[in-house]
Amino acid sequence: MNYRTINKTKDDVSILGFGAMRFPLKNGRIDKLKTEEMLKYAIDNGVNFIDTAFPYHFGESEIFLGNFLSKNPEYKEKIKLSTKLPSWEVRKTEDMDNLLNKQLSKLKTDCIDYYFIHSLSGDTWNKLLDLGILEFLDRIKKSKKVKYVGFSFHDNLKEFKRIVDAYDWDMCMVQYNYLDSEIQAGTEGILYAGRKGMGIFIMEPLRGGNLANNVPKEITELFNDYKLKDKEFNKPSDWAFKWVWNNPNVICVLSGMNTLEQVKNNINLAKSIESPNFLNVDELEVISKVKEIFNKRMKIKCTSCNYCMPCPVGVDIPRCFEIYNSKYLFDSNASKMDADFKYTAQLGGVLTEPKNASKCIHCGKCLKECPQSLPIPDLLDKVAKEFEKPGFKYKVKIFKTIAKLQKFVEKIFK
Repeated sequence: MNYRTINKTKDDVSILGFGAMRFPLKNGRIDKLKTEEMLKYAIDNGVNFIDTAFPYHFGESEIFLGNFLSKNPEYKEKIKLSTKLPSWEVRKTEDMDNLLNKQLSKLKTDCIDYYFIHSLSGDTWNKLLDLGILEFLDRIKKSKKVKYVGFSFHDNLKEFKRIVDAYDWDMCMVQYNYLDSEIQAGTEGILYAGRKGMGIFIMEPLRGGNLANNVPKEITELFNDYKLKDKEFNKPSDWAFKWVWNNPNVICVLSGMNTLEQVKNNINLAKSIESPNFLNVDELEVISKVKEIFNKRMKIKCTSCNYCMPCPVGVDIPRCFEIYNSKYLFDSNASKMDADFKYTAQLGGVLTEPKNASKCIHCGKCLKECPQSLPIPDLLDKVAKEFEKPGFKYKVKIFKTIAKLQKFVEKIFK
């Protein structure tokens, strides 16, 4: 396994991390035997970073990992354990401490190695600042309940830089792949955080698996036509992983692996990776051509520059367009279902205020700001027509109910 060192923490972290969000299931619950086999194989072969979160598997992921590591202390000593504070559950100051204490109990540990604030946006950060998040971070590090603190992020570059500058963070976690290099924090944000010595952890390197399984045929052929020195690592997923690892500021790429075969393949690939900037000019050109093919499939030519934001009525215009585009980028029903799910969960008002397209009132403010001169209100109508079909409000209510049920599920699992 290859490792990279975080400047702030001085930890050597495996370039492949194990994301605990997509463990294999049996009868709707985590398949303990298969998952333990996967984790043991990964750790035995050098993976030393395991990342979970409060909501994963409806709260069961943290509980499972706590039981696994307490039963196997030799593995606990070999890994860095990471989880996240559920920002949407914080409504008053004491919630932060209560949630952390609950997570420590579920994970059966006195100290969490890497603790992220989950899914930060500018609005969420403002709310947490008012509730004393900075004092909380200082307090939990001083008490040694956590070693290092950071945040995971879903918003624009401007808000990312503002949050990075607001605290002496140890690390951050961002969405990053060759399609999303200029979306959210993007390459520029990763460079910005890297210069401050922060450890950069990557989520969605395969864009929910789409860059592995659902790429158009012409892209697969383009990859196959390039004569790599080692044809073993020429799959679309291999190219996607390698593009992310090529970035010298990236420390660890998290993969939500759910089969032993995936674990083995990803570890073999990670072991083949050289130091950063290992892709040659020709290989980078292949990726550029792939991006051109995907760009031609974009229905809305939005560059996510965010000049249209903030919207006076709260529509997340770039995110609406991003999810709409993603529905047509890949050749599978699964990717279309994924786009529908993300639109409902992220923009429908499940965990935050609604930011969906139908809120647009055609005020025209965004029209004056868009460098591409896009007819934004008309395009938002198109997005709303696509995603907000009859039953959309009912779906949002179901998602909200599921989020509430998580608390009851946790009590059952205890």
